[in-house]
Amino acid sequence: MTATKPGVRPTTPHFSSGPCAKRPGWSLQTLTDAVLGRSHRSKAGRAKLKRAIDLTREVLEVPADYRIGIVPASDTGAVEMALWSLLGARPVTMLAWESFGEGWVTDVKKQLKLKDVTVINAPYGELPDLGKVDFSNDVVFTWNGTTSGVRVPNGDWIASGRQGLTICDATSAAFAQRLDWPKLDVVTFSWQKALGGEGAHGMLILSPHAVERVETYKPAWPLPKIFRLTKGGKLNEGVFAGETINTPSMLCVEDYLDALQWAKSLGGLSATVARSDANAKALSDWVAVTPWVGHLAKNPRERSNTSVCLKVVDTAVVRLSGDDQAAFAKTLAGLLEKEGVAYDIAYYRDAPPGLRIWCGTTVERNDIEALTPWLDWAFSEAKASLTKAA
Repeated sequence: MTATKPGVRPTTPHFSSGPCAKRPGWSLQTLTDAVLGRSHRSKAGRAKLKRAIDLTREVLEVPADYRIGIVPASDTGAVEMALWSLLGARPVTMLAWESFGEGWVTDVKKQLKLKDVTVINAPYGELPDLGKVDFSNDVVFTWNGTTSGVRVPNGDWIASGRQGLTICDATSAAFAQRLDWPKLDVVTFSWQKALGGEGAHGMLILSPHAVERVETYKPAWPLPKIFRLTKGGKLNEGVFAGETINTPSMLCVEDYLDALQWAKSLGGLSATVARSDANAKALSDWVAVTPWVGHLAKNPRERSNTSVCLKVVDTAVVRLSGDDQAAFAKTLAGLLEKEGVAYDIAYYRDAPPGLRIWCGTTVERNDIEALTPWLDWAFSEAKASLTKAA
């Protein structure tokens, strides 16, 4: 029997975990003040870039003595810049519980080839044992596991009097979760995540402790130009004042400024976090009363409010082989995309089969609430097909 399609559709079907939905009310017309056809080093160009840095500090509530820089290659570029520029001075502890954390482990062990590396990992859906971390080491971790939906609940586990640096990939957490700045020495994120900006640009935030490392430690390996943070042995302050290492897209800069101004107009960080929390709650409330689906993240305190990862727990589906479970999840996502109801919500390629629904700040709660009946419809359709095939 064919299930009846719900009568209400999400107004905006964009639930991708990156690039994420544009802010409500966004249009190309908001970008008409972009500095186009001009050098990014012109007075007008530098002013825009500096404004992006200043608004980032204001909305994210970054301490005044932390440096904020715009760097190439999105969050990946920002993390790589930190790893290649800062690591090697002392032993390193790597925390990994999903794809991107595992990727940083590969970079440190196989590319940088550092010898004194401790890896503390956990399977998808769980956090590693944070009590095992030695903070005399440098520590690298993601704040929010984008592909597992598992986040650290706070920064209480990080030692205040640490000797090593804490290097935090916060790309799917920034603007949606409160970051514990005194516990973080390096923070990175990208524009295309929580505020729905355009891709290709990353943000690198350094504490005074991290700046000291930059100025007192020289890596044993050569650094490409786009990774170099020093000039004459001192921090290149220009990078943190809008003088980017390479040429940024000023159209993307304008779009990021628009997103930041929107976030500020809502009331800043408290408001953007509250929007993400409300979206995630709306989805979790549905999961709680829906027997065929569950959260991938086991501990409710550790569940992301942005990249919410779900698994199908229906007995008939759980009995399937891994490949068939993956095919079932892709069928669910495909049905919703075909209907124009939800785009790009299949699980990440390295993660367990399921759905990944972005609940970040730029998503409207009404759209999450309108989506859930469609999830039930898609499951009913996919399971009916499964039964026929059997």
